[in-house]
Amino acid sequence: MTETLHLDDVQLTIGEHQILQSMSLVFHPGEVTAVSGPSGSGKTTILSIAGGLQRPTRGSASYGELPMWQGDGDPRHDVAFVLQVYGLVPILSARENVAIALRARGVSPAEANRTADEHLRRFHIGDLGDRQVEELSGGQMQRVACARGFAVSPRILLADEPTSELDEGNREHVMAQLRAEAERGAIVVVATHDPAVVASADRHYVLDDGVLSDHIEPVHLSHPGSGNLGFGGA
Repeated sequence: MTETLHLDDVQLTIGEHQILQSMSLVFHPGEVTAVSGPSGSGKTTILSIAGGLQRPTRGSASYGELPMWQGDGDPRHDVAFVLQVYGLVPILSARENVAIALRARGVSPAEANRTADEHLRRFHIGDLGDRQVEELSGGQMQRVACARGFAVSPRILLADEPTSELDEGNREHVMAQLRAEAERGAIVVVATHDPAVVASADRHYVLDDGVLSDHIEPVHLSHPGSGNLGFGGA
């Protein structure tokens, strides 16, 4: 799996407001890429364009030779999101929230439930499978969202602030699982405010008010705990 995810000269304007100024980015398989910047800088917009949820005003996003935008705002089946607002169905159980992502990809109900339980255990919430999402804490919901995104084994995993509600132990575990997804060959892109996530990434892009900073370079720190890299002007 050698295809890269390209954002070529993308720009987004809504009404008279320019959300993203023209920029080009490349995301590589086997790498964790961090996208950092203050709130409102355009991090979530980058993920939305990269994953095919939003069409840029100018430019394009492509994976290999195929466009990410499919014309309807639905992501391709080889893309998974871990959303900052979780994107979970409150009245469904944790297991059901993970299983529906698998069933949407043609997995049988029994296999979807088995895989859902496996990935809930992966994030140390295997005992919460029968609990409705609305009964869970913020950190638990965030881990259910991670389980759902990881369970489908996507080629492209886009995570928006996946550690924001977690304590240190669970944050390090999620970071390790993001690394594991990259090691199996996925493209992993994380929008984050968290310096520890940046420090664990292979590559780091910084946004400020919709503008790509000059700080675009490999991080050279591949594993949590190997050091601490600040935001480089974020």
